[in-house]
Amino acid sequence: MRGRTIAASTDQSRALWLSTSAFTTCFAVWTIFSIIGVQIKKDLALSDAQFGLLIGTPILTGSLIRLILGIWADQYGGRLVAVTTMLLAALATYLLTYAYDYRTFLLAALGVGLAGGVFSVGVTYVSKWFPKEKQGTALGIFGAGNVGAAVTKFLAPLVMVAFGWKVVAQIWAMGLVVMALIFYFGTKDDRDLAERRRSGVKPEPLSAMLAPLANLQVWRFALYYFFVFGGFVALALWLPRYYTGVYGLDIVTAGWLAAAYSIPGSLFRILGGSLSDRHGARKVMYWTFLGSCACTFLLAYPATHYVVSGIRGPITFDLALGPVAFTVLTFGLGFFMSLGKAAVFKHIPVYYPDRVGAVGGVVGLIGGLGGFVLPIAFGFLNDLIGIWTSCFMLLFVIVAVSSLWMHAAVRALEKRAHPELRLPKDLPELETLRAEVERLRAGRTDTVVGLRPPVGVPAE
Repeated sequence: MRGRTIAASTDQSRALWLSTSAFTTCFAVWTIFSIIGVQIKKDLALSDAQFGLLIGTPILTGSLIRLILGIWADQYGGRLVAVTTMLLAALATYLLTYAYDYRTFLLAALGVGLAGGVFSVGVTYVSKWFPKEKQGTALGIFGAGNVGAAVTKFLAPLVMVAFGWKVVAQIWAMGLVVMALIFYFGTKDDRDLAERRRSGVKPEPLSAMLAPLANLQVWRFALYYFFVFGGFVALALWLPRYYTGVYGLDIVTAGWLAAAYSIPGSLFRILGGSLSDRHGARKVMYWTFLGSCACTFLLAYPATHYVVSGIRGPITFDLALGPVAFTVLTFGLGFFMSLGKAAVFKHIPVYYPDRVGAVGGVVGLIGGLGGFVLPIAFGFLNDLIGIWTSCFMLLFVIVAVSSLWMHAAVRALEKRAHPELRLPKDLPELETLRAEVERLRAGRTDTVVGLRPPVGVPAE
């Protein structure tokens, strides 16, 4: 019995850590254009809007495919689906080196994006190995694979400067193949799938898997993830371009400084999962939104030159974030986003334990679409209004709307559970009067001392 328990624990650990390693590798490939895209932009003389579309195209594929991959992971097992997806993404990444103009780069980028779909597969696979009270921590550890974006920012600039961007794509593709083989031979099918195979039970139909998507709650979770994950991916792709454009840094330095955002935006996801298990995912989401509102508000303030009419003449001064202050604020923003990413996915196995693949897939899809739409919006805003900080202005609006919707939904839930919360709270005297009127109408005589009946209500 003890040997069986140890074996089960070993399988559980392997499933978690190899899934995390696989997701890290996939995320490194998924965000490869954040570095090689800067060189491609120069080679093809692209506008900021065209550059935003190029770096966002892999995110589009990885987002749209998450729903069906999550469902397939529920139906046929995450192990097989993950390995197949990684091998296809590796092939597309290698073929990227044969692109020769903007259209062929966009086409190749669609294939590279398959790597991002592994997330919904991993969420489904990992959640099946852990009980509910530990799923927040386990999924937080798995989600820390977002650090793959930092891996690309640290290593890809060095390889690209030394050997060119094509070698970066070739090495990243080979790494994905190696990781796929390690994952396949190092893990086992999850217990639910193994039990279904033993009992001969067929997987549920697609219609049953998609049934929870009719709930507005699922789409509310998706909006949260649009900011905490979509915004994270968008900035992970955009920041190297921001550093080179605003501060005039070279691509190596820009990549390393951008990693100061990607690292906390990934590793602190483990902390977010643990805090969600301990204090509740809702409370962690409040922390996320309040902290993100503060960071994006400060980052959104454009560099400004002021002239003040002083007593002895004009007084001039500049207000702008230097690279150090900017990096510190992006670090903080990445930290809060990381907590939120874990908190959102803590909700899903609790509310939808038998539909993690479908619900997690659609939440991941909408979140991933943020990583596609937002870089394009960043580039468009740059071209349209010509202010570098416009990207953070947009993020501030999104997080403010998300936080207001969440608070309104929470208050509505509390009022349904506790109808007394709907009563007015501004004047306690009115509350006493209301209670007395209700007692009098019910024919009760236990009036409040010193309170006369209101006009129209007979005294007994």
